[in-house]
Amino acid sequence: MSCFIVPPYLLEHLARLDDPRFERAAIAARASRELDDQHRGARTVAGSSTLTAAGPSQRSTAVPAPGRRLEGPHRTIYDARNTERLPGERVRGEGDPAGSDSSVTEAYDGLGSTHELYRDVYGRASIDDHNLPLLATVHYGRDYDNAFWNGDRMVFGDGDGTVFRGFTSSLSVIGHELAHGVTQYTARLDYEGQSGALNESVSDVFGALVEQFARKQDAAEASWLIGAGLFTAQVQGVALRSMKAPGTAYDDDVLGKDPQPANMAGYVNTQDDNGGVHLNSGIPNHAFYLVAAALGGNAWERAGRIWYDTLVGGSLPSRCDFARFAAETTDAAAQRYGRDSAEQAAVAEAWRAVGVTR
Repeated sequence: MSCFIVPPYLLEHLARLDDPRFERAAIAARASRELDDQHRGARTVAGSSTLTAAGPSQRSTAVPAPGRRLEGPHRTIYDARNTERLPGERVRGEGDPAGSDSSVTEAYDGLGSTHELYRDVYGRASIDDHNLPLLATVHYGRDYDNAFWNGDRMVFGDGDGTVFRGFTSSLSVIGHELAHGVTQYTARLDYEGQSGALNESVSDVFGALVEQFARKQDAAEASWLIGAGLFTAQVQGVALRSMKAPGTAYDDDVLGKDPQPANMAGYVNTQDDNGGVHLNSGIPNHAFYLVAAALGGNAWERAGRIWYDTLVGGSLPSRCDFARFAAETTDAAAQRYGRDSAEQAAVAEAWRAVGVTR
């Protein structure tokens, strides 16, 4: 199963537009939605794993196995040349010089920035902790309004040019999608309901941390936006989602208003979008932001370390709900920093603040 950065409810809204100014965007949204539906039901082949295929032996720890090196990235970028065929034509490998295609460069650099965070901060050897090569395909489809992880590679569309720009332009998007791969090899959170919202939230957390680490921004300086820069100037919005203030990322006559809740009082009960995985992820997203803001400094250090420890610790059930995740992160903070530490207190208070615990 594939995971996408643009939620289906946003594409469905665009697909229903009846405005000559946005005709291209509506056509692109309808075509993108159809492609997404195809990929959602597809299983990867030739040895590639699905999002829930990782077995217990693939669970990892924060420290690589003895005798195994933390290698540099092994990146390969392909170009679909606006077709829907994967992987496309190989255009850049590890160590090859940059060419003139900005999408290829952005994808290559973004894979490298993501690999660097996991290696240098968390001691992780690529997304599978076994130095897995990082693959990406750019220029997928024509006016394709999405980017996704399919269990094997990252795939980027160029956007329709009216609402969306090219999806390689956002480092948080690249970090987000590759984090789905980390979850695939660790906690294996089912992509439905609250566990699916946690799956999405973990990807937003590490997508934001990849961007902050690359830019050397502390928690106070960071934007906490996911997908900043994806919208064109015709859209009244700054990003797809805001972790600092869920529900405020966009408010536009065409797109509508960002529907994410920031706390359990706004929790959305729905059968759409695998049980609202892109909507209700705003709640754990905001909890992480509150932890990072309370602790201050670089969010990838203490707050990020707690979330990473939780993800790779081996105790999260695949059907984990918010309450269980709150308990696991609180326990992870205590294990690393001590009971009654500032870190544990910040985690516990954040989950209370968003209404998950009392």
